[in-house]
Amino acid sequence: MTEPTAGPGAPPRTKLDVATAVARVTAGVSRLGTEQLAPADARGQVLAAAVLSTVALPPWNNSGMDGYAVRAADVAEVPTRLTVLETIAAGAFPAHRVDAGQATRIMTGAPIPDGADSVIRVEDTDGGRDSVEIRANRDAGKNVRARGEDITIGGEALPAGVTIGAAQLGVLAAIGTQLVEVFRRPRVAILTSGDELVPPERFREAATGRKIVSSNSVTLAELVRESGGEPIDLGIAADTRESIREHLAEAAGADLIITSGGISVGEFDYMREVIAELGGSLDFWRVRMRPGAPIGFGTLGGTPWIGLPGNPVSTMVTFELFARPAIRKMRGHDALFRSTVTVTLDEPVRLAANLTHYLRAVVTRHEGGRLTARLTGPQSSGVLSSMARANVLLIVPQGAIEMNAGEILRAIPLGPDAGYSAVFGA
Repeated sequence: MTEPTAGPGAPPRTKLDVATAVARVTAGVSRLGTEQLAPADARGQVLAAAVLSTVALPPWNNSGMDGYAVRAADVAEVPTRLTVLETIAAGAFPAHRVDAGQATRIMTGAPIPDGADSVIRVEDTDGGRDSVEIRANRDAGKNVRARGEDITIGGEALPAGVTIGAAQLGVLAAIGTQLVEVFRRPRVAILTSGDELVPPERFREAATGRKIVSSNSVTLAELVRESGGEPIDLGIAADTRESIREHLAEAAGADLIITSGGISVGEFDYMREVIAELGGSLDFWRVRMRPGAPIGFGTLGGTPWIGLPGNPVSTMVTFELFARPAIRKMRGHDALFRSTVTVTLDEPVRLAANLTHYLRAVVTRHEGGRLTARLTGPQSSGVLSSMARANVLLIVPQGAIEMNAGEILRAIPLGPDAGYSAVFGA
């Protein structure tokens, strides 16, 4: 089979190590352009430009407590009794200045009257309405939130690079922002291939034992959504050059193309050949890892292409390592990679191949924060249920063929609560 070319020369036939391959993928994709959206429509997206405020927050000096606004000088010695001028509820404004011997009853968030520099909490008083006895002065000079203490006029309310979530939406609402500039969500075209595959709606054919449901079509679409992209389903291509070519033509306008299957060395694995026939380039093919060694990366019509293997587990593992960071970079993130955790093996692990392995495992947190890991069971790349049971990918580095219980390894947490790092494997 003719190898597709990558620039002036052919791609390396030797397998890359995982870190090098990941670096090649993330270097080969770029941040997308930006768009302006209403904040509510930009949730989950990354700010491309800092948001500056046209107002101060808080807009006035206000009380941090329910209590009495006083002058610190008047409560230097306690107990002492002061005349109460008025009551200021949140949303109301003071009508009187606080002078010597006076106090104003005030609620949390209400504006501080002129002259006052302290709010004595109500529990340190007798709660009087016409006059009040101050019984403790621990709050002298305290509980006054200054105007602009949070955000100043013209100050940076949110920096570029932040992801818009609940807290960010609250800030944007508080300062009256109508539009924000965010990196566009990548449109990710997904193509699975295989004569044996049918979409989920044709399950009856699979139930006869003559076809297999294309679970990769479902899992990849959801993984793209979880990563912040917009999946575009190109359907299922047959194991022919013509069918693959026809389906890939529908990827026009996508920002990233992800294929599943047809990437290995089988007689009907045509994906790389078709990419080459269509004028695409191949940066690399094959990585020293298991599962997922036959993985390709290149471009098609200037659009980045990631060719994932077809076995369900291999597809999901390689997506985590290569496709998710690529999508995150396109979205404007700096932290591209899942942060790893340190775990202790709960059982011995024996491996047959001298490769970097990513094993499906369940990590349990014990008292004191210690994490232990146990495999989900059989680690065949066709056992999709092992991914459903796993909460981490256990990393067994190349060269570690036999691991004993009690040995320390790193693991990649899975799921939406996993953290991210700017450094692969950190």
